[in-house]
This record gives sequence, structure tokens and C-alpha cells, in this order.
Amino acid sequence: MTALHTPKAPDIIKSNTIKIAAAMICNDQGKVLLVRKRGTSFFMQAGGKIEQGEDPLVTLERELQEELSFVIVEEDCRYLGKFSAKAANEENAMVEAEIYHIKSNLKVTAQSEIEQLIWIDPRNLGSLKVAPLTRKLLEADVMT
Repeated sequence: MTALHTPKAPDIIKSNTIKIAAAMICNDQGKVLLVRKRGTSFFMQAGGKIEQGEDPLVTLERELQEELSFVIVEEDCRYLGKFSAKAANEENAMVEAEIYHIKSNLKVTAQSEIEQLIWIDPRNLGSLKVAPLTRKLLEADVMT
């Protein structure tokens, strides 16, 4: 008698993708705002995780208000696209980001989980520890 052979089920790879909405905020001097969250060492663009069923722009408006006391003026906000890269602060994870460009000279204040914010010249990062997605965006010069 021959034993029945059932095919082995394919290994299921769990996707560890973090979906976020983030902004490349630039001022009139061509500097870009980067933030560093409390307990981390990488600088990145401001933004946050998209909640289930939430529109990315709604996410961005909420996160910028919470983190920076920044209110988006929709005429100053332009969608750049969807980008992905290795996550900076979570091992074995990727970020998939809906990125917006915002030109603004509004004053921002670090709040919530933001420990530090800086305005940088995107052509002169030096030894600044920048998240992979942010570096990718700055090097690609997506804001033009």
C-alpha cells in the first residue's frame, strides 16, 4: 500500500511593513525640517503611522499637529508619491510612505514623542544620522 503524500504548504512570510504618511517640509531658504523621536538616534521627516482605513493626508495633518503644532495649508502641500525603504528604528521592518512636500516658514515646536528638530541643507548632511527613507528622498531631490 502506498502512503498518500500531501504537498508541503509553502512557507508564509509575514510582511513587516509599516505604512506611514510623512512630509518633506522646506522653508524659503531651501532647508528641510527633520525630527528625531525620543529614544531614537535617526533623524527623519515628520509624520506617522496610517491608521486602518485612514486617508494618508488626514494622518499627516493629525501627526504634524501632534508632533509639531503645525497646521497644514492645503495649497502649500503637494503629493510626491509612495516610497519605501528599510525602517530606521524597527529591526527587520520596511516603511512604505506616502510622502508630501510642504513649503512653509511657519514656526514649529517639538512636542509629543519628538525630542529634537533641526533645519538642514539637504545637500550637506555630513555625518548626521539620517533614516534610510529620508536619505533616499534627500539624495533623489524629490522636492523639485
